Amino acid sequence: MSISLDTLRVGKKYYLINYGERHDFSVMEKLNNNNCKLKDLFTLEYYELKDLLKYGRGKDYELWQIE
Repeated sequence: MSISLDTLRVGKKYYLINYGERHDFSVMEKLNNNNCKLKDLFTLEYYELKDLLKYGRGKDYELWQIE
């Protein structure tokens, strides 16, 4: 079972699958209860969690921590 958005922690690495796309990221800072600043692990770009979820959650939505 995937984890909840509430369990995201600064400095930890996660991957999100939504609408057939996979995003691997590290949480850089919490902006508020529903949003975080993220750093992509492959492109090293910065973006916000709300940008990944702005179209909602698809049937394939999963969020996992990377060990």
